[in-house]
Amino acid sequence: MNIKQRIDYLRKILHEHNHTYYVLDSPTISDFEFDKLMEELIVLEDSFPNYFDINSPTQRVGGGVLDSFKSVKHKYRMLSLGNTYSSSDLRDFDKRLNKLSDQYFEYVCELKYDGVSISLTYENGELIQALTRGDGEKGDDITDNVRTIKSIPLKLKGDFPDYFEIRGEIFLPLKGFELINKERVENGHEPYANPRNTASGSLKLLDPKEVAKRKLDCYLYYLLGDNLPTNSHYDNLQEARLWGFKIPKEIIKCQNIDQVLAYINNWDKKRHDLPFEIDGIVIKVNDLDLQSEMGFTAKSPRWAISYKFQSEQALTVLNKITYQVGRTGAVTPVANLEPIKLAGTIVKRASLHNADQIARLDVREGDKVFIEKGGEIIPKVLAVDFNSRDLFSHPTIYITHCPACSTALVRNKGDAKHYCPNSITCPPQIKGKFEHFISRKAMNIDSIGGETIDLLVKEGLIIDVSDLYTLTHQDLLSFKKNGEKWADNIIKGVKLSTSVPFERVLFALGIRYVGETVSKVLVQAFDTIEKLANAKFEELIAVEEIGEKIANSVLLYFSIKSNLQLIAQLKNFGLQFSSNRSLLISRKLFGVKIVVSGVFVKYSREELKGIIEDHGGKCVTSISKNITFVLSGKNMGPSKKKKAEELGIPFITEDQLLEKIN
Repeated sequence: MNIKQRIDYLRKILHEHNHTYYVLDSPTISDFEFDKLMEELIVLEDSFPNYFDINSPTQRVGGGVLDSFKSVKHKYRMLSLGNTYSSSDLRDFDKRLNKLSDQYFEYVCELKYDGVSISLTYENGELIQALTRGDGEKGDDITDNVRTIKSIPLKLKGDFPDYFEIRGEIFLPLKGFELINKERVENGHEPYANPRNTASGSLKLLDPKEVAKRKLDCYLYYLLGDNLPTNSHYDNLQEARLWGFKIPKEIIKCQNIDQVLAYINNWDKKRHDLPFEIDGIVIKVNDLDLQSEMGFTAKSPRWAISYKFQSEQALTVLNKITYQVGRTGAVTPVANLEPIKLAGTIVKRASLHNADQIARLDVREGDKVFIEKGGEIIPKVLAVDFNSRDLFSHPTIYITHCPACSTALVRNKGDAKHYCPNSITCPPQIKGKFEHFISRKAMNIDSIGGETIDLLVKEGLIIDVSDLYTLTHQDLLSFKKNGEKWADNIIKGVKLSTSVPFERVLFALGIRYVGETVSKVLVQAFDTIEKLANAKFEELIAVEEIGEKIANSVLLYFSIKSNLQLIAQLKNFGLQFSSNRSLLISRKLFGVKIVVSGVFVKYSREELKGIIEDHGGKCVTSISKNITFVLSGKNMGPSKKKKAEELGIPFITEDQLLEKIN
């Protein structure tokens, strides 16, 4: 056996021992024997660097310190799930899905791990990239850190696709969390608050060697790609287990919603016996074609939902009720609490939502109140302990005027919130609009921060966001001694923002309910601000993912004269209010709606979708009467095919599409 063969053998045998120890939990050799094999491999790799392999078992200890994490676009959007907290909500979810499809379908139930979502990409059986969820469109590339997690295979075995993604959750087992905190206390440091935050913080460390010390673990639970083994989510996971992935054994198939509820009740009782934390159950439709047919909303898949277990509660004193004004003028009452530990963190404030909620709870200053973290994240007041109430307490009288500018508040019919109508001079609204406008996902003017906004507003240099584009060096230099560089950076950042694409400018305007994803959808449907401003209600709701609430908000925004004047000013300053159609290869598919389904020969499904969009077409996930045609490949889902045939939608092949666009 020559040197190269010995290195390959050692890598192969160490990968197998890693799998049996960290994934199967059944080691086949002692730690001493494992360490001796590893030492031999390290010596050989050091002596023969020409045989370096990034996915060698030796690389799990971590490499050099990173400068930062690179942001990378997800091939498939990484959306979050909608949450539900009751059996009645789950039954409503089941009814909605049965309306979306007349086909029988199974559910798959999985434990919802309290960790950090991760997407792993494998090519030719080797790990090539690991991305965090990020904003769903882009995530941080933390591949070097993920390589240190020993339950994640660096090389696969068996019959796997050439290229695919697998998603899951990285978490810190309770035993590992306790050991880390024990060591921190012994070294005189504060213990970490909870395993989830510790796992998240660990993955953000720039030194992979430090990440390797954290003993993180990972369960995988969703496979994506063009050449998956089967059309069943559950069966694909069983195949992935054979390739070397740590697939949870607790995953089951359910024939109906009653079986789903039985699974939930079982784990609600048993969850505290697990060696890791879970905060609920994830329910998914098993059939991948039905998943595609049911489609997505702007933020989450329609075919999956998360059931959250009842949150941890605590009792504390409500010291004072204060009121916050947001950038839209919405007023939110806030309960300022006697600090108390809840679900691993210290809670000092909780939302009281609105006047109706205060009246319903009859909550008063000085009361002892029960609080919980809704969905384990946002603290909220649940109820009042009336037995301990002071007999001389006074009912809470909701404020009538803005706490920031003293303008009389208004409350629109059908809206639970009170609003300050003074959008021109109300300080929190002005600051909030500026902060939203300059934020990373909007205009991305990172040279301006909250303190600078406060300063410029106070000095009267900016009142509206369009004023940013009138700032000069002379305006800024008087505020800082030797502030030339500071002023240069601000002017440069503002100037660069004029090249930000239309969908982000639309998001930056702060139209209510028009978030980052909805902005992209609207820009795809209406490629100029004029078309969007003149769109009728019927045209807006005809756009996929746009409902009545969003449509009415858009109509209201463009009916206000000052908003139209702002857009005109921003347009004069060179901001982008039309999508760059010049990037299209052609307009041969302009106005055409296409469903892409099946496996293709010349291109992958995602590549074909890109080709369609490059020629002006729009790819749609579900079959409806508005579809122009179906691009059909091998193994197209039978339910989708049947529905298209019933609606009389024509089918075309991959070659016919390519011929159509020449």
